[in-house]
Amino acid sequence: MTAGTDSGRNRSREAAGWAALGTAVAVCAAILAWGFSVHPVAIWGLGLLSVAAFMGFAWTLGRAEPSELVPHLLLEAARENPEARLITDPDGRGLYANSAFYRLFPGIESEDGQPPSLHSLSHMLNDSSSQAVAGAFARLSSLAKNGVPGESEVPLDENSEVTEWRRISVLPIASGHASGPSRARVHHSHYVLWRAEDITARRQLEAVRRIEEEKLADYLDLLPAGFFSADSEGCIQYANRTLTGWLGVSAGAMRQRSLRFADFVVASSDSQPLGPLHMGGGGETAAGEGGLHGEVTLKAADGTVFRACLMQSEKLTGEGETEYSRSMVLRDMAWKRQGEGGEAPLSDGRVRRLFEDAPVGIVLLNLQGEVTDCNRTFLHYLAKHRSGVVGRPLSEFAVKEDRADMAAQLSKVVMGTMRAAHLEISLPGAGERILNTSVYAGPMADALGEVSGLILHFIDITEYKNLEVQFTQSQKIQAVGQLAGGIAHDFNNLLTAMIGFSDLLLERHGPDDPSFADIMQIQQNANRATNLVRQLLAFSRNQALRPEVLDPAQAMADLSNLLGRLIGETIELKIETGRDSGYIRVDPVQFDQVIINLVVNARDAMPGGGSVVIRTSAVTLDKPVQRGHESMQAGPYVLIEVVDTGVGIAREDIDRIFEPFFTTKDVGEGTGLGLSTVYGIIRQTGGHIFVDSAPGEGTTLGMYLPSHEPPDKTGSAAEALAVRSRPPADDFDGETTDLTGTGTVLLVEDEDPVRMFGARALRNKGYRVLEARNGEGALDVINSNGEPIQLIVSDVVMPGMDGHTLVKLVRHELPDVKVILMSGYAEDRLSDEINRDPTIHFLPKPFTLKALAGLVKRVMEE
Repeated sequence: MTAGTDSGRNRSREAAGWAALGTAVAVCAAILAWGFSVHPVAIWGLGLLSVAAFMGFAWTLGRAEPSELVPHLLLEAARENPEARLITDPDGRGLYANSAFYRLFPGIESEDGQPPSLHSLSHMLNDSSSQAVAGAFARLSSLAKNGVPGESEVPLDENSEVTEWRRISVLPIASGHASGPSRARVHHSHYVLWRAEDITARRQLEAVRRIEEEKLADYLDLLPAGFFSADSEGCIQYANRTLTGWLGVSAGAMRQRSLRFADFVVASSDSQPLGPLHMGGGGETAAGEGGLHGEVTLKAADGTVFRACLMQSEKLTGEGETEYSRSMVLRDMAWKRQGEGGEAPLSDGRVRRLFEDAPVGIVLLNLQGEVTDCNRTFLHYLAKHRSGVVGRPLSEFAVKEDRADMAAQLSKVVMGTMRAAHLEISLPGAGERILNTSVYAGPMADALGEVSGLILHFIDITEYKNLEVQFTQSQKIQAVGQLAGGIAHDFNNLLTAMIGFSDLLLERHGPDDPSFADIMQIQQNANRATNLVRQLLAFSRNQALRPEVLDPAQAMADLSNLLGRLIGETIELKIETGRDSGYIRVDPVQFDQVIINLVVNARDAMPGGGSVVIRTSAVTLDKPVQRGHESMQAGPYVLIEVVDTGVGIAREDIDRIFEPFFTTKDVGEGTGLGLSTVYGIIRQTGGHIFVDSAPGEGTTLGMYLPSHEPPDKTGSAAEALAVRSRPPADDFDGETTDLTGTGTVLLVEDEDPVRMFGARALRNKGYRVLEARNGEGALDVINSNGEPIQLIVSDVVMPGMDGHTLVKLVRHELPDVKVILMSGYAEDRLSDEINRDPTIHFLPKPFTLKALAGLVKRVMEE
């Protein structure tokens, strides 16, 4: 060991000594000042001694070299890194593994308390995967042994229903103890950094995308119509199998021989001449705005001659030059000339069959945007009869937020500013289904070359879009949910101490005391912070709910007076409840919050006044429905809609309105948690929420909640629910309730402020309180205590032994001891074993003095 290392460790010990001395003196001074009558001079002396100790601590740290801190900082960064890390020595023994490594490889075992070796990792992969995986790992091990970095993607447990994938990479690290010539002699002995990453979601997305691409390629290749694309010189770069079969030349031969479509043309119609693009680029035929499609006679390689109809469009560069074409060939078919109605209907029976049986939706529009014809696939998309579609504007069949963009894009095609348009449109389908489609729009021309209408092709991309949105949304929700849950846990501990010590102060300072108003301000702001934490938990779906079966119509009738006061006199409130709309099972308090949040949002969207309508109805889905990225299961639902006549929501904001802290209001006018709270409550209740809005057209928010039988029909199930849903401890907040009691209580809490408050509160109520900072300390207290313990009040999440493990161990010796578990997490986050045990009571943080004392009294009296 070097002298620098020894001095660094000595300084660490010296700094730790100064810090311990300062802390001990400060604690003694605080205890004497709080609970004993000591002369102020003594307190000041202890304070000065504490300050001097901390100055010694700071002076010692200041002498430390920055390089001495680097290893500690690097180790801490590796420990918290979400990427799995394993470091092995040249013999393959494990030197270090972070927590992420054990999480990604749950089947791996440590060896004698040491990090896993390469042998353990190889053994786990060989047991759960194929020979190919074993070979990939062997290749990585060989690369690492030779000092060469590399990576590989391997599956885990390929025989399971869902295969998980890991990307494993190796990075050799030369030993830092050698330098110069000696270091060159040991270059074959490397320490190796192994890294692993969970790529399961990406591999699943790629698999689905590959299947969809194969389907689309199959549709295009085997569609009963010829497709091809040519470059700016007219040379064919792609041709589908149907066209190559007609012409008798493979697509590869066309590219190799630089064949043009004009090489197969023996004649073309005079009324619709072909443009120079496909006639070879020399301009032998006329070209113009309408000169890119027409009727042609083609000659195949075997001499077969046939007539065809050619339709095509171009992809232009930024300079307006042709980049490539998109062309379709219909064999032995022709379009009729324009009829009296200005439409161009299909005449040939075979063309009609091609039109009707196409696997994509096809729609013909006139210049007014009205549907003049459509095929069966498009009617299937809408779940409508032809008579309900033909003759009506296409915009009626698109969702509100897509109508403006669709009209703008199609107008550009009609006016000639765009050759064609590609856009995405959502269509309402059968039931509550929303269909996502990719739409390709192009012009139709009459005999004079003038645009007479549009032809649109609709391709269903719902499954692909849903998977894409679900993947993005799940990643976002998971990240924000984990953040919210962690913040809520830490804040709930802090708020418990703030609220608890405020309650203790209020017991000594009445309303006439000058400090009373200040203490009340502290407590009120702590309560506001508690509500904010609950909203975060609602979004992350981690809050504890107490559901009941209720009639939503009656619940909203009870809220009507409050809602009327909230929205003011300039806004009209209407509540329309359908007959037999059904019952729902929700937390009544959270349900009221959902309705209030939605009505307040509607009010803010109507600064000049308007109307808000709340209506309920019964909806039954015969089969599962996919709407947006939400999948609704079949069954009965109660639909609750909140409709306003406000300014509406911009399309770019609709996908973000349920995100926490997103708001369109001015700074200081909203937290951005209102709708995210609504979303979290509805999803945690098992329901779905959707929004339909467009700027200037108001907003409709629809909530689908599973329908339940009325309470009088559920019988024993309702009674069982009432027994399991214990009343909250705040039921003891009544002014006349006697919260005093006797008995011995063991309080186990790792947060010192929370433990200090809880111990003082219970001692003030007459209990004998034993304290412990963790599970191990609690066992020591129990073994050293001679008197029986009637009640254990313990935190759930603690360093080392958690609260539930402590309770299981204690009950081997004290089977009759009563238990209250506390946690800053929601009750729903606790293990099923805790929730199923009726002898374990739960106290959520933050809690008040009366809540703690009330629950302790009730449990002690059971």
